[in-house]
Amino acid sequence: MGSGSRLKFAVCEVLQFAAFCVPLFIVMQRFALILARVKSQAQPSGGDSTTAYWLIVASSVAYVTTMAMLVWLPMKYMVFMKKKALVGRKKWRPVALAYVLLSTLPSFAFLIASSEVQIRNDVRLDTFTELPVSLVLFSLICIDIVERIRHCRLTGQANELARDADIPTLTHVETVTPIVTTATGPSPAATNASTGTQNGAGAANGAIPRLPGTATVAGLPANGVVPGLSTGGAIQGLPGNTTVPGMPNNVAVPLLPGNGQGQPYAIAGICPRTGLPIRNFSYAPPYTGPLRFLLASDARADVFADSFLFWLDTAEMVRVANHTPVYFSGWALPVYLFSFVSMLRLVLMPHSPLLSPLGVALQDLPFLFLRVALIAIFGFVTPVLFVMKNLLVCLAYIYFNFMTKLKIFNTERMF
Repeated sequence: MGSGSRLKFAVCEVLQFAAFCVPLFIVMQRFALILARVKSQAQPSGGDSTTAYWLIVASSVAYVTTMAMLVWLPMKYMVFMKKKALVGRKKWRPVALAYVLLSTLPSFAFLIASSEVQIRNDVRLDTFTELPVSLVLFSLICIDIVERIRHCRLTGQANELARDADIPTLTHVETVTPIVTTATGPSPAATNASTGTQNGAGAANGAIPRLPGTATVAGLPANGVVPGLSTGGAIQGLPGNTTVPGMPNNVAVPLLPGNGQGQPYAIAGICPRTGLPIRNFSYAPPYTGPLRFLLASDARADVFADSFLFWLDTAEMVRVANHTPVYFSGWALPVYLFSFVSMLRLVLMPHSPLLSPLGVALQDLPFLFLRVALIAIFGFVTPVLFVMKNLLVCLAYIYFNFMTKLKIFNTERMF
């Protein structure tokens, strides 16, 4: 490990440990202050308020120290040493799980306890204003960003090939004049029940078991050569020396099994419905004009934007609890509870296929009912935009994943 790698490793570890400790210290200190003020109002001449304050502060320090020594540091060591029990499958992030359970959960618990203490003593001392969003959730986003970017090189340009590895390649389809071929004689499915592709130089220019020897191709000359095409290679299963462009000599084109609808065989690269050849073309060359700087993009910079956008809905829900009517009405408990459940998605890898169903089950569906209830009781404490977002995401997921499999929706018509 070079000096640069060591520096990056040290910075990442310091950032993650700070994100683990700081929210706990600040939230528990604010809770201790609220409890001390409540006790001082209940017993003005007593000294229990100061004792309670320092007891909670000392407990926070003891808790962070204990969790760091018994859980955080041993787990970090095992991840660094690549123990298979933690990083074998690479489908989850143990550091994120430890952070959510050991830091975010206690922070939300003390926020809920602060609300309940003030409600039961009929006082309104502190709603924590922007602390849950600006500190607790920002620390969560920092953990997410560090987990995503710590394995990337922070100097130089990113590897575009590695960046686009998970991006599906677009295919340009060019329409050309179709070549319709009909074969006479018995169907290949009747003469040979086996399916699959047949390749090989021995069957390139002669008859094969799937097609009878007397089969003819309508619309082609006697020698089977398509006019206007270069003689590049033979099509397996057609009489003569029928050629297609771009194929080397004596290279057979694989045959695909029939579909049972009057189409005995198909040629790879030909659309089975229209008979149109499908050709793949590479992308156009990148723009090199004077405004090419506007097209600058880097996967490492996209990580920051993706992380903030990923947690935007959760941040808005946590912000709702800071409204005074909501915080002092008892609704802070369900708001923080469902927000914490939504944060459990941090445990999965960024490109895990489970993120989509868990996003609906742990975030959009609970947030939809919770936001509707909050708007019905307190008015527009949350924007309707997020209500529509949760509703449309749930409906789209249910429709495209389940309802389209029903017979009434399983149609090829475009409407």
